[in-house]
Amino acid sequence: MAKTIKDIARLSGYSIGTVSRVINNHPDVSEEARMKVEQIIREQNFQPNSNAKQLKQQSNSAITIIVKGYENMFFESILERVQAMLRDSGEEAAVAFLDEYANEVQTAIQLSAARKPKGFIFLGGNLEFFRQDFEKIDVPSVLLTNTAEELGFTNLSSFSTDDAEAGYEVIDYLAKCGHTRIGIIGGSASQIGSQIGFRRMMGCQKAFDENGIQFDEEKQYEPSRFSMSGGYESTQKLIRKNPDITAIFAIGDTIAIGAMRAIKDMGYNIPEDISVIGYDGIESARYTIPRLTTIRQDTEALAKKGVEDILLRINYNHAVTNENIPFHMIEGESVATLKKKQ
Repeated sequence: MAKTIKDIARLSGYSIGTVSRVINNHPDVSEEARMKVEQIIREQNFQPNSNAKQLKQQSNSAITIIVKGYENMFFESILERVQAMLRDSGEEAAVAFLDEYANEVQTAIQLSAARKPKGFIFLGGNLEFFRQDFEKIDVPSVLLTNTAEELGFTNLSSFSTDDAEAGYEVIDYLAKCGHTRIGIIGGSASQIGSQIGFRRMMGCQKAFDENGIQFDEEKQYEPSRFSMSGGYESTQKLIRKNPDITAIFAIGDTIAIGAMRAIKDMGYNIPEDISVIGYDGIESARYTIPRLTTIRQDTEALAKKGVEDILLRINYNHAVTNENIPFHMIEGESVATLKKKQ
């Protein structure tokens, strides 16, 4: 018998976010998905008691985790650690999954009024939304994977990776491998869209400039959602408009996995024809063929520091913290060294 929402997701073939939306009667679900998930729930005699259903079941004092994106495996890995650490600390945790373009701060304001949580942990966040409305939230909060240092809120800590420096390291690494025709997929090249994507792009641009490599955003960049399907579609668009590229930087491993499938389906080999490098260091990246080269973010440290910080500030009058967590380049098998400069 299925015990958790993850079991239902595995058996139905849909993501945890989709299952959560079905359980909570969310309208943003296809009829096919709803019927399949409900069938599995009936067959397994599943009694929802975690993740999205917790928003209706947990007490008003639960710490609420707001996750941006239904298919972001990187956030999933952090979420599991955060939930386990809160549980071990005797804290209840409610989880809300949002579309990656949704306004997480408005959601938090609504949940504050309805559930009165003792704190919020945001997995992903748009700083513009925080600038506009976060002052309406008065409980201790933590933003993971994006920095809130410039915002100056006295109840918002943040723990993140230096995305600009990591983006720089990716392009510098590819340049040292002899690549000069490099494509980028994922996120947004605009600061108004994904600040994380924007900072990674800024680091990339600095590396292009320092290595004397031309980068034409119109021809060498494609935005993408943080999903395999998004990576697949964006990679096809990128290669069709720029078939001469020899390397692709996907600014998320979930995107990179979709990109690798698209490259193969279009008749190219990795890394002989096109090299691929990702970002995040998710567990699945260790098992792709070839094994993905990627920037590894420390999910354990992000989760641990985020949980310790919010528990400290809930129980004591402690100042907020904004900290960068070190990243590491993990060399897999998906990047080839060109024999000579192009």
